[in-house]
Amino acid sequence: MSDLPLSDVRVVDATDGLGESCGRFLADLGAQVVRVERPGGSRSRHAEPIEAGTSIPFALNNANKKVVVLDLGTDSGRARFDDLVAGADILVESSTGGTGLDPDELAAAHPALVVLTLSGFGRSGPYRNWNATESVIYAMSGVLSRSGEPGREPLLPPPGLVEQAVGVHAAWSALLAHFDRIRTGAGQLVEISAFESVVHGFDPGFGVQGSAAAGRRDDFPRDRPDAANFYPVLRCADGQVRICLLAKRQWRAMFAWLGEPDEFADPAFDTIPARFAAADRLHPLIEQLFADRTRDELVAEGAARGIPIGGVLRIGEVLDNDHFIAAGTLVDAEIGPEIHARIPSGYARIGGQRAGFRHRAPAADDALEPSWPGRRGPRGSSPGSAPGSHPFAGLRVLDLGVVVFGAELGRQFADHGADVIKVENREFPDGLRQSKRPNTLSPSVAWGHRNRRSLGLNLRTADGKDLFRRLATEADVVLANFKPGTLDAMGIGYDELRQVNPRIIVAEGSAFGSVGPWNTRLGYGPLVRAACGVSSLWRYSDDDPGLCDGSTVYPDHIGAQVSAVTVLAALIARGSHGHGTDIEIAQADAALVALGGQLARESLAPGSVRAEGNADPFAAPSGVYPCAGEDEWVVVSVRDDREWRGLTALIGRDDLADDPRFARWADRVENRAEADKVLASWLAERTPAEAMTLLQEAGVPAGAMLRLPDLLTDPHLVDRDAYTRLEHPMLPASLPTAVRVARFGSIPDAPLRPAPLPGADTHEIAVGILGLTDDEYSRLVADGVLQPA
Repeated sequence: MSDLPLSDVRVVDATDGLGESCGRFLADLGAQVVRVERPGGSRSRHAEPIEAGTSIPFALNNANKKVVVLDLGTDSGRARFDDLVAGADILVESSTGGTGLDPDELAAAHPALVVLTLSGFGRSGPYRNWNATESVIYAMSGVLSRSGEPGREPLLPPPGLVEQAVGVHAAWSALLAHFDRIRTGAGQLVEISAFESVVHGFDPGFGVQGSAAAGRRDDFPRDRPDAANFYPVLRCADGQVRICLLAKRQWRAMFAWLGEPDEFADPAFDTIPARFAAADRLHPLIEQLFADRTRDELVAEGAARGIPIGGVLRIGEVLDNDHFIAAGTLVDAEIGPEIHARIPSGYARIGGQRAGFRHRAPAADDALEPSWPGRRGPRGSSPGSAPGSHPFAGLRVLDLGVVVFGAELGRQFADHGADVIKVENREFPDGLRQSKRPNTLSPSVAWGHRNRRSLGLNLRTADGKDLFRRLATEADVVLANFKPGTLDAMGIGYDELRQVNPRIIVAEGSAFGSVGPWNTRLGYGPLVRAACGVSSLWRYSDDDPGLCDGSTVYPDHIGAQVSAVTVLAALIARGSHGHGTDIEIAQADAALVALGGQLARESLAPGSVRAEGNADPFAAPSGVYPCAGEDEWVVVSVRDDREWRGLTALIGRDDLADDPRFARWADRVENRAEADKVLASWLAERTPAEAMTLLQEAGVPAGAMLRLPDLLTDPHLVDRDAYTRLEHPMLPASLPTAVRVARFGSIPDAPLRPAPLPGADTHEIAVGILGLTDDEYSRLVADGVLQPA
């Protein structure tokens, strides 16, 4: 599709393994992505699971790309690579690729090139040479400590979620640097680590949090939370449903449905903490009400009553779901030679069209000559700004977004210099503005709304809508995440706004998108996870009724980041052709893309994909193991024979290196229980930090389970200045906060201007931008149209 936003962008992809999905996302958005592989193909072509000789992860992460094979250890191979890079806009490389590339040399040799180098832990710090796997990164990120049932081992999420977080943040960082090059004419070196991508970007402990955070203590107790109480999963006639009772009106509707029992009539139950405290009495009562109703009946009744309810679907049900097929989220495609599977197409709809799967990843022997198709002049830029300034300076964003998705999306632009105006109505406050304490600010608002201005505006009035349209005439982007059709119904949708501003970009997010039978469903991240199969795979086993994903708000943060990448791609395209577009992101699509491997496998072999718990079916020993101390854990994953030999040497059991039970990968998987015992007995005598360090030094991937306070003192994150402090006059104390995920050569870190109170900048915007007189302003305030703080 030549009308995709990045159709003029050329990317050289020299990644191998973690982060390959970065190039896939850029390719989905239209970029010409040429993957460079060594003779014999990259290691990731052999990543399990493999079906009919094709690696499923490789096939999904490298669709829509082209491939060249080059021996970079030869003069001729390196010369051909340099010629390819000379015609590119972006180079993405990973230290695991075995290419011998030097990012600093490449950036110096090609000053107009964006060079993004991606690794497990970054290029500096004590962990810089450590092995990174999805499970290791997840354990060390602080998220594992919030996953699983109390009294049991913490539980890893389904494979794919960590890879997705790394790939999406890498795509954002690459495009941000490319956007900056268009402004300044200068490329730069960008460094991104998988560790920090997940610490700060997956579901950050020191970042925007969901409404359920109101039910958690602030002092970070060592006991892991009972996630079942946050977004409970309840039995019904044909399976399970999840409910989200967050707003007071939702609880009141549930209370009425229960028949207004006296036990819960106290107004104290209007608050989340009170309901959490009574979960042992409240949830069985709701489950009894649901017992003789089906999932679909409960979802429909919940929608009628204004109660968010979602069915918990298993992976096979997701594949056959009418909504995902009608929406174009799932497509039937050839992912390898003669291998046809049902897979997620892609994240975004742009201009009404899906930007997703177009062709399968080429086989290594289908490699092309290392040259770009066609001819073009010098890479387009119109330098007008000096390197070192914020890339979005001069950009105006009208932000209608709410809760986690809205806060995270708007923050990406505010942190990099855009004038982000948060439009708020005091009658319908953003859910994040709920605070546990009177006269204080919610930490989530402080984290998520920093660097913005706030306009109090009642869009339910004709004058309010007119003022918004006037603002839109000089704006660049509008962001919203309401139920599909809401902006159109208000008269401020894309079709209306482009009449007054053809350059406007309108990005809307929702739970399930505007196309398909679920387009009007209520949705929060926990309900999206349940409907997409994430929850059913995030449990100890298929037979275990408990779901362990309750303490995360995934995919809110990732969905917002996906939307930010897509908006940035549209801004890059607008610089060439001058017109805007409409963008739609469904959080369900983001969740399904992450589960692409499981969906493909299940479609090829129905019934084969099950909840695996902590055991990696393709590595042994592997899992989450107890260490010395109370509730202390470490993740270890032995993937190949070399790592097994490193482990046996470390623990003083060289006799096991060639033991027939363990000598080969397949033997260890078959004798998993015995291999686990060997490792577990050694780990039981060591602390997580000690075990992790010794294993990593022996070449074995391992990661201690860090709790949230541990992140602030972790030696690697401290060495890399991963956190600073965020001040706000309405906070009782400063907050730890991140100012970056990636490290840019010339783009500065985000400023830390305090989040505004609702309507704090109403007069400034009304007079300074809209040009209202003081009399006009006073009248509109009196009429309730404008709402100053």
